[in-house]
Amino acid sequence: MNIFGIGLPEMIVIFVVALLIFGPKKLPEIGRALGKTLKSLQEASRQFQEELQKEMERAEETVPMKAQLEESKEVSTSKTTLDSSDDAAKEKQG
Repeated sequence: MNIFGIGLPEMIVIFVVALLIFGPKKLPEIGRALGKTLKSLQEASRQFQEELQKEMERAEETVPMKAQLEESKEVSTSKTTLDSSDDAAKEKQG
């Protein structure tokens, strides 16, 4: 068993030291507080991952839109160039 890089023997030593420092009456209260803190940290981490995933998906959606925009700009520029050429040709004929 390995939690946060701490093995079972280290966990036992930490528990014994905590028991000696805080006493048997305070230890359950501290354990509950520690558990609540870990739970809130896990929840914050989960929310962060979800937000990051949403933003990545949103960014992936904008990439094709940018490509389409660039393509339409190129088509528009080409059309403008062709229109200018047509106008110049009409002026020469007229």
